Amino acid sequence: MPVHDWSRVPDGTFHDFHATWIPMLKVVLNEEVLPPGYYAMAEQVAGIIPDVLTLQSTEEEHEVILDSTSDGGTALLTTRPQATVSARLQESAIYAAKANRLVIRHQSHDRVIAILEVLSAGNKSTQSALGQFVKKVIDALWQGIHLLIIDLHAPTPRDPNGIHAAIWEALDGQQYAAPQGKPLTLAAYSAFSYDNPIEAFVEPLAIGDPLPAMPLFLAPGSHVMVPLELSYTEAVQRIPRRARAPLDE
Repeated sequence: MPVHDWSRVPDGTFHDFHATWIPMLKVVLNEEVLPPGYYAMAEQVAGIIPDVLTLQSTEEEHEVILDSTSDGGTALLTTRPQATVSARLQESAIYAAKANRLVIRHQSHDRVIAILEVLSAGNKSTQSALGQFVKKVIDALWQGIHLLIIDLHAPTPRDPNGIHAAIWEALDGQQYAAPQGKPLTLAAYSAFSYDNPIEAFVEPLAIGDPLPAMPLFLAPGSHVMVPLELSYTEAVQRIPRRARAPLDE
């Protein structure tokens, strides 16, 4: 099913879709994608991003997880993901981070490893809301938490080139221009570590495009591919028919 024009329906309809899609993505990750030692939960993470899908590790030693094979999920991929747009944080920003920032780790063994976030219109409804979201994304990346961000809402005057442009300019000072006719954004981010800079892998989308599988990093240089389209289709079909009718026009 191609990506819909969500501007055709009220925010409440998207919220209904969002509330359905997140649990479906959780099931896909837990039953089909994540290697042993990882699990997904739909929850709030204080101080990072609200209403997210959080991935946590139950192992004390991360290396044990990376060497695992999967009984129900997929093995971690170590080849560089293929993406329409990719970017790596500049060296000057990396040295500044080493000098000025501390990496904050979760106290328990079930530490947050990565977050999948489906944006709502409210995340970009005001300059303050957008600024808060971008800051929380950047803070998470500097803390070593990987991100996969799905933005199916058209750019606003506050993010004229989409959410990735807002994030990357705040992070690196470099401007990003979305390809003509591709206003929607899927963006995977590999978080900061002292051996690896922050990297972005971006798939710009147009309304009507199919949703591609996206990388979700579980460690620098290691990721799984998350299929999105099938669960998206099912979540859309579960919106009450009357409410979803404008999407089909």
